[in-house]
Amino acid sequence: MMKRAASAVPNEVGANSTNVDDWRLERLLNRLPKRVRSTVRFVRQPSARWLRIPTGVLLTVGGTPWFLPGLWMLPIGLALLADDVQPLRSLRSRTLDWVEHHRPDWLANGCRE
Repeated sequence: MMKRAASAVPNEVGANSTNVDDWRLERLLNRLPKRVRSTVRFVRQPSARWLRIPTGVLLTVGGTPWFLPGLWMLPIGLALLADDVQPLRSLRSRTLDWVEHHRPDWLANGCRE
């Protein structure tokens, strides 16, 4: 009989729930300008948590004044924070479900340069 480490089971569940969103999030990231896209991918790496949280907070705060042209920063900041904050992760998943059903063209394979 094989024994599993107790810590492996929760990680598998977490990995499965984020893998569902990853392909959709990657497709949306492909739509970003190249410099922004590469920066977001770097910050989303697991080893960059120390950088991801402050970056997500700054982007979210910077994107909240809707009358400024920085509104694009709000969803990117929330998506970055969702990697570390469970309630935002479920919000991101629901948002990506909505995008998949109502705006499937946003998930097209095209890559912006």
